[in-house]
Amino acid sequence: MVLVAFILVAALTRVLPHPPNFSPVAAIALFGGAYFASRQWAFIVPLVAMLLSDLALASINGGLYASWFGGFGIWLGYACVALVTALGLGLRGKVSGLRVLGHALAGSVVFFAVSNFGAWLADPTYPATLGGLGMAYTAGIPFFQWTVLGTLFYSALLFGGFALLRHRLPALRAQTA
Repeated sequence: MVLVAFILVAALTRVLPHPPNFSPVAAIALFGGAYFASRQWAFIVPLVAMLLSDLALASINGGLYASWFGGFGIWLGYACVALVTALGLGLRGKVSGLRVLGHALAGSVVFFAVSNFGAWLADPTYPATLGGLGMAYTAGIPFFQWTVLGTLFYSALLFGGFALLRHRLPALRAQTA
């Protein structure tokens, strides 16, 4: 339940004002992959947390954000969460600051690569050529810095906060080793 609470609280921070792409999404996926004993729950909890925060964002913002639920982009976002969760499975039993840093950077690259490829596929402003694909990736560069910073920030909060909690509550060590 502690892991679920960490992930839900982090996911709900998406409703707070923040720079574009500065979000906990990749960090939540890595954290879930690293710590849930059940692989099934490692995927389910981050995806459900994303859904709940997306519903909250749609309720708050309405309009264009709410219409996103019917589009290709939402499925691509959830696919990215699943891919980064799978990446987080590689942290199981081997969590360290350096490994979390590497996985956080890799997770950010996964989001960048997949989401901009999806933009190229779905957005008619990008020609269906290699040049158009290059345009899509180039357009995503200003947002990538915020993706990396957000993922690093939230990874530090989640993994660091949980490490501190595990230090104070030894019962958590055995359950999440």
